[in-house]
This record gives sequence, structure tokens and C-alpha cells, in this order.
Amino acid sequence: MPSYFRITLQRSAIGLPTRVRSVLKTLRLHKRTSSVFYPVSPTIAGKIMKVKELVSVEEVDRPLTKKQVREARRPDAGFWVERKRGDGEGERLEG
Repeated sequence: MPSYFRITLQRSAIGLPTRVRSVLKTLRLHKRTSSVFYPVSPTIAGKIMKVKELVSVEEVDRPLTKKQVREARRPDAGFWVERKRGDGEGERLEG
């Protein structure tokens, strides 16, 4: 059963009323595409409803650390290192 909200700010709060910006501040959402995790509760659900046009919400089983969120966003490198070249002692690549 999902027990956390993952809230991601999708749209900027520039030019919006102070009440909307204060709700984003209480949710600790400052920059676009930043994500925060909160336990599922009616209070947090009410705050989400006030800014529903600006955020995307997912229900997840457990919160992720900042490092895990960053790793999930990182794209694949596009290549694999099959063999590392030695430090030059006795090993030469012919070619």
C-alpha cells in the first residue's frame, strides 16, 4: 500500500498570488523539477489541492534519498567499458 506522496514541481510560481507561493514554500518546493516526499495525510492532500495545477503527484511505497532521485533521472551513458587499458606496464594494445 503506498504510504508517501512524491510531489514534483512542474510549473514555476512566478507571477502567482502570495498564497500559492506560500503553499509551495511550506511544501519545500523551490525549483522546477524538484521532488519532495511526504506521508499520506489529509493536511498534505489539502496543500496539494491548492497547487494542483503546478505539481505532479505520485503515490510511492517509500521515500527516496536525494542521491537516489538524482540517479533515477540520470540517462544511460550510451556506451559500455568492456576492458580498461592498463597503466602501461607490460601490456600493449596492438592495432
